[in-house]
Amino acid sequence: QVQLMESGGDSVQVGGSLRLSCAASRYDVSRGCMEWFRQGPGKGREGVALIDTEGTTDYANSVKGRFTISKDNAKNTLYLQMTSLKTEDTGMYYCAAVGTCTASRLLADSWFDYWGQGTKVTVSS
Repeated sequence: QVQLMESGGDSVQVGGSLRLSCAASRYDVSRGCMEWFRQGPGKGREGVALIDTEGTTDYANSVKGRFTISKDNAKNTLYLQMTSLKTEDTGMYYCAAVGTCTASRLLADSWFDYWGQGTKVTVSS
């Protein structure tokens, strides 16, 4: 079955950077539709960044200009480069995938069939 495995979460200080990875198996990242979600302490899950089948990306307003979503097709891996981190970026980060999509904006979590187990990001001041 499809497996998604996130890594790269860590504890960093405000202003720091992290790169999250989501390695996929039995799922073709190059043709897929994938999104990063996060869930902060006491908060609901929210979409952070999406990349659709055509490579179109979208971001939550709270991360625009700071986060970048990308794919490495050769490694079959999705990435989230996070810079200028803020305390409000703290949370569990999950990658999610569905077969294909053409989207110009973030999709709700109900769209996605496959989820990773999450990786924890803690940003402290």
